[in-house]
Amino acid sequence: MNKHSFIVLAEDEGKRLDLFITEKLADFSRSRIQKLISEEQVLVNEEKTTNNYRLQENDNILIIIEEAKEYELKAVPMDLKIIYEDEYLCVVDKPSGLVVHPGAGTGEDTLVHGLLAQIEDLSGINGTIRPGIVHRIDKDTSGLLMVAKNDLAHEMLSAQLANKSAKRLYIALVHGVISHQAGKINAPIGRSSDDRKKMTVSEKGKEAITHFNVLKRFNNFTLIECQLETGRTHQIRVHLNYIGFPVYGDPVYGPKKTVSENGQFLHAKTIGFKHPKSNKYLEFSSELPKFFNDFISDLERSEL
Repeated sequence: MNKHSFIVLAEDEGKRLDLFITEKLADFSRSRIQKLISEEQVLVNEEKTTNNYRLQENDNILIIIEEAKEYELKAVPMDLKIIYEDEYLCVVDKPSGLVVHPGAGTGEDTLVHGLLAQIEDLSGINGTIRPGIVHRIDKDTSGLLMVAKNDLAHEMLSAQLANKSAKRLYIALVHGVISHQAGKINAPIGRSSDDRKKMTVSEKGKEAITHFNVLKRFNNFTLIECQLETGRTHQIRVHLNYIGFPVYGDPVYGPKKTVSENGQFLHAKTIGFKHPKSNKYLEFSSELPKFFNDFISDLERSEL
């Protein structure tokens, strides 16, 4: 059980209760907050209330969130492409279209289901629905992920992500022609107040830094390499859209008329880190998926 408590300041007086809590708990949708209020898991001055309650200065708000019930996942054979494996970790090349781990309301098979069929041991730090998962990439982003096989490896790999020492390079095809050769996007990212399923650049967001380098320019597109300094949800997609060059095929942040059946053209190409036992630096790279390569080839032919 998790508890959150807030004292209402004068500046927040008059706000609706559900909107106030949504601002405070960025990882929760407004609909989920409203459900918590209706289920009496939100108390104001130790009393139950309604979504449209208007806050008063010095109101004491208590939010009680029950732990999600964990369940046992079944192994699903998938013939995942594992490009490195030892007793501590593995590196897997995730195909586009595959969700990394189960989430609320999703019943589809995920990368985790496939890992359970191919890997004997996975770390348990993230519970039974995310065994071994140190970090994730979006469903329609392809490429490399680190997977921990024990809790020690999980903690050390997570620490490298947190202290920004792990290397993560992505390849993206974006709309438009970027004139400068390289750039750094330093813009905080938070959840959108208009659509809780989307992220956006916001002063209230968390630090987010993306570096990019132009690989090739076409008439209407640019192929770039991106390096993550931080790892916010949808970071590359949000940042590139923010500077006016959305990822081609992105169904959320790109032009709707160019949505691709393969999702966004974004590939986690390279990952580098220090091994949790030997401390030796390891680096792995992955080839672009066929649909991505084929599209680039078509662009090149069309411009001959």
